Amino acid sequence: MAKANSFPPFAAIVVAAGKGIRAGQPVPKQFANWRGKPVVRHSVEALAAAGADPIILVIPENGEELAQQAIGEVAAARFVVGGKTRQESVRRGLEALAQQPPERVIVHDAARPEIRPAVLHRLFTALEKHKGAAPVLPVVDSLSIDEDGLMAGSADRDTLRRVQTPQAFRFADILSAHRSWPGAPTAGDDAQVLKAAGHDVAHVEGDEALKKLTFAEDFMSETPIYRTGMGYDVHRLVAGEELWLGGIRIEHSHGLSGHSDADVALHAIVDAMLGAVAAGDIGQHFPPSDDRWKGASSDQFLQHAADLVAEAGYQVGNIDLTIICEAPKIGPHRDAMRSRIAGLLGIDSQFVSVKATTTERLGYTGRQEGIAAQAVATVIRI
Repeated sequence: MAKANSFPPFAAIVVAAGKGIRAGQPVPKQFANWRGKPVVRHSVEALAAAGADPIILVIPENGEELAQQAIGEVAAARFVVGGKTRQESVRRGLEALAQQPPERVIVHDAARPEIRPAVLHRLFTALEKHKGAAPVLPVVDSLSIDEDGLMAGSADRDTLRRVQTPQAFRFADILSAHRSWPGAPTAGDDAQVLKAAGHDVAHVEGDEALKKLTFAEDFMSETPIYRTGMGYDVHRLVAGEELWLGGIRIEHSHGLSGHSDADVALHAIVDAMLGAVAAGDIGQHFPPSDDRWKGASSDQFLQHAADLVAEAGYQVGNIDLTIICEAPKIGPHRDAMRSRIAGLLGIDSQFVSVKATTTERLGYTGRQEGIAAQAVATVIRI
């Protein structure tokens, strides 16, 4: 991958020595899981794939075992224990490289897990003319100066930029700048250190994907925005029973037989919704062995499924229902079914699709022995 990206030789320092307590994770946030793997592993993998050699991982005191578990065998990173501040941690990483100094070094915060090759390309291109480069993004919101909770003034957002990492430097210059830093105040990042030493720092286009993981909500990205479930049900048609389909009663010579009202359409939707949030199936929540549900309206089952979807942090996005039968004809009742289902779920009927098909007189539905239904439910994270 390094050859494909055509990056010049470079070393990398990944700063992962912080406590990360605001993220509310059981371990420092850089070692917490995000999108299937520890946060720090994302950036270490990306830098290793880009050809970084060596990679210095700056870790907390006594954090070597945790760090090794986090990065696994993806890269032969060298561990360096960090200092009390980010700046001190970076300097320790730079000093670890000083014995065999590289020409270029990337400094990156582990809390920004998504490194895009395009950003690295822009940084290294800028480094051909400058001694340092940082990715930035424009400020899109209005800015206010706060004094004791009151607006005391404003700032010109057109001249301001949001600064990200990774940042790229000529190694000798950034090491010298860190060594000459007076110690106070603490610099916000390494670009500030280089600028304070009298060198220009180039701005290159950043990437919203480089957002820093800071708070517990940032780890909610582990939870998918959309989830989908599928449901299927079938009931036997018998004489002398009422026919309930899609939450409405339909006049017909036969009705569906079951422990409840046997509304096969609602049952399929219930199973689809339960499947979308991995909450089991309708039989687990309303077992046919329980007399409480004998003859019960399937409306209750659908509302219960909606409650479970909400408890899981989602809302119903849309329902797609297909009823499979020879008779009765579903077309004349389609809109009433859509309206009823939508009302039970608290959504607009435009998000409920009801379709019907036959099996060309094949099988039990073709022989009019029963009615089947299948449904797909999509839920959206609230």
